[in-house]
Amino acid sequence: MKVTQITPGRFHHFHLARQMQKHGLLDKIFTGYPKFKLKDESGIPLEKIKTFPWVQTPYMKRSLLGLDKYDKINKEWIWLLVQTLDKYAAKSIKTRGVLTALSSNGLHSGRKMQSLGGIYICDRGSSHISFQNEILANEYERWGFKWIGIDERILEKEQEEYLLADYITIPSQFVMDSFIQKGIDKNKLKKIPYGARLDRFKKIGDPVKNKFRVLWVGGVSLRKGFMYALNAFKEFKHPNKEFIVIGHVSREIKSLIERENLENVIFKGIVANSQLLEYYSCSDVFLLTSLEEGLAMVQGEALACGCPIIATPNTGSQDLITNDKEGFIVPIRNSNSIIDCFQKIVDSPNLRNEMSYNALEKVQSLGGWDTYGENYKSLIELAIKESHLSL
Repeated sequence: MKVTQITPGRFHHFHLARQMQKHGLLDKIFTGYPKFKLKDESGIPLEKIKTFPWVQTPYMKRSLLGLDKYDKINKEWIWLLVQTLDKYAAKSIKTRGVLTALSSNGLHSGRKMQSLGGIYICDRGSSHISFQNEILANEYERWGFKWIGIDERILEKEQEEYLLADYITIPSQFVMDSFIQKGIDKNKLKKIPYGARLDRFKKIGDPVKNKFRVLWVGGVSLRKGFMYALNAFKEFKHPNKEFIVIGHVSREIKSLIERENLENVIFKGIVANSQLLEYYSCSDVFLLTSLEEGLAMVQGEALACGCPIIATPNTGSQDLITNDKEGFIVPIRNSNSIIDCFQKIVDSPNLRNEMSYNALEKVQSLGGWDTYGENYKSLIELAIKESHLSL
C-alpha cells in the first residue's frame, strides 16, 4: 500500500515525503504550493508532486496586494483553501492506500480513502484546535487585543477529522496532553517528533567574548510569547547585551513595541536559511517562549549549531532537551524565569560551552529526519497490520 499526503504549504510534510519516497512508500503529495516553488525539494520525483496552487499562491501574496489586514477576507480565503485542496485530492484518490493529511485538509479525502478500504491518518502539527483557540483568546485579551478566533467551520471540520481518523499523528508530549485534555482517546494518538536538517545546520563558530547575545528565530507574535522574551531581555542587567530578532513581526507586536525602549534589540526581518547557521552558532542562547505550537523545528536547528535553548514546554521542548542540560525549560508567561536562566549562563563561564556540547550530542542522538521517517514507516506498518490489510 502506498502513501498519499496532503499539505497546503511545505511545513514538515515535504521532509516526510522524502522519507516515504526513500522507503518506497510514496504515491503522491498534494500541495497548494506552485510547482516552480518546489524545485529545491530534492528527493521527491516531480511527477509525484500534485499542485493545486489557485488558492494558496494568491493567499501567500496577499500582503503585496494590501489584503492581509482584512480579517473577513482572510477568513474566507483560508476556508476556501482547506476545502478546495481537500476536495481536489479526494477526487484524485482512486485506489486503496494510506492517506496522511495535515489537519483541516483531510476530511473529504479521508472519507474517500476509508470508503476504498484504506487508512486515514490526521496529522496535527499544533495542539488540539479547541485548546489552541482558547489559549490564544486568553493571550490576546491579556494584551488588550480582540481575538477573532479560529473559523467555526474549521473548528468543526478538524474535530470531525479527529473522530474520523484511524490515527492522529502529533509531534510532542505537549500536543498529546492537549488532545487528552479534550477527551481524545490516547490510543489513537501517535507521537512522532520532528527531525532537524543535519545536512543543512551545523556549528560554524562561537559567540563573541564579553558580549551576551540572545537569538530569536520565528514569527514575532503574541502566540510565540514574544513580549515575555522582550521584557526579560530588557530587565536583564548586563553591560554588553544584544537581542537579535529574526522573523516576521505581527501587527499586534508592532503596536506594542512602539512604546518600548528597544535599545540593543535588532530586528533582522526574514533571513535566508544559509545565513542562520552563523546566527545560531554565534549566539549565547536561543530563546523561544511560545504559548502554543507543536514542536518548533527552529529548536532542532539551534541544537544542531550548538546553541543552547531557553524554551517553554508549549514549544515541544520537552521532547528535545533535558532541563539544565542542553538548555532550560521555563514556564509560559514568565519573564523572571528567563532572566534567571540568562544569569546562570553569565555567572558560569563554562556552562554555555557544556550546554553547547550537550546540544550537539543530543541532536545527533535524535537522528534527524531519517529517524522521523523510520518512526512514520513503523506507524504505517502497524496501521496496516491492525487493519488486516497488506502492503
